[in-house]
Amino acid sequence: MRHLVHEPQIALSMMRFPFDFQAALQPTPTLDSNHAGLRDWTRDAVAGCTSATDQAVRLYYAVRDGFRYDPYRIDLSTRGMSASRVIECGYGWCIPKAVLLAAACRVVGIPARVGLADVRNHLSTARLREKMGTDVFYRHGYTALHLNGQWVKATPAFNIELCEKLRLQPLDFDGTADSIYHPFDLQGQRHMEYLALHGEHDDLPLEDVRHVFSTHYPQLLTSSGDDWLRDVEKDRAADGSAP
Repeated sequence: MRHLVHEPQIALSMMRFPFDFQAALQPTPTLDSNHAGLRDWTRDAVAGCTSATDQAVRLYYAVRDGFRYDPYRIDLSTRGMSASRVIECGYGWCIPKAVLLAAACRVVGIPARVGLADVRNHLSTARLREKMGTDVFYRHGYTALHLNGQWVKATPAFNIELCEKLRLQPLDFDGTADSIYHPFDLQGQRHMEYLALHGEHDDLPLEDVRHVFSTHYPQLLTSSGDDWLRDVEKDRAADGSAP
């Protein structure tokens, strides 16, 4: 398997950026941008793009809508949290989807990091709230991308079909400004608020994530076979918000 920096486009990117950006271009065990399947998917996704911004935007929507959000299936192994695993499974939750976007951007020479934050999310399912025991989502994941001389944040977690079911405004990204969750949904009800930021990382701090989940969400780490979309539809119907 070829190392990422041997690719001409990546090598040129590493020459173009300062030394401290180089770690944001390299493959890691979770941001496995040297994985053949991920590289093929990325190249297909950005076909026809003419700039780094175009590529980043194209990849954002490909990750957001091409892989459904599912917080019930959490695998905190290195393989389970890797970018290529999201492609293989066809789904992911906020951190793996942020990891996938970051890794795909590295494939095309865009420096990218994984950001983590604690957020209060007022829209989930009854089953998820029961398992979590709180409405605080510790270590919510987003992606930081270096475009046009600045770092911008992108959050590709919720696919558009899920946004429609939850009656949320889908989160757009144009490559020029931060794109994080709107504080309110389409009915004006509070959706998400950021409580704390935990940095942007060249590699996913997996040990920290494991510690936080084992401390706050031990029940989430036990597979139950529950169906996330079915629970979303059930809850929407129960509160009268289903179409």
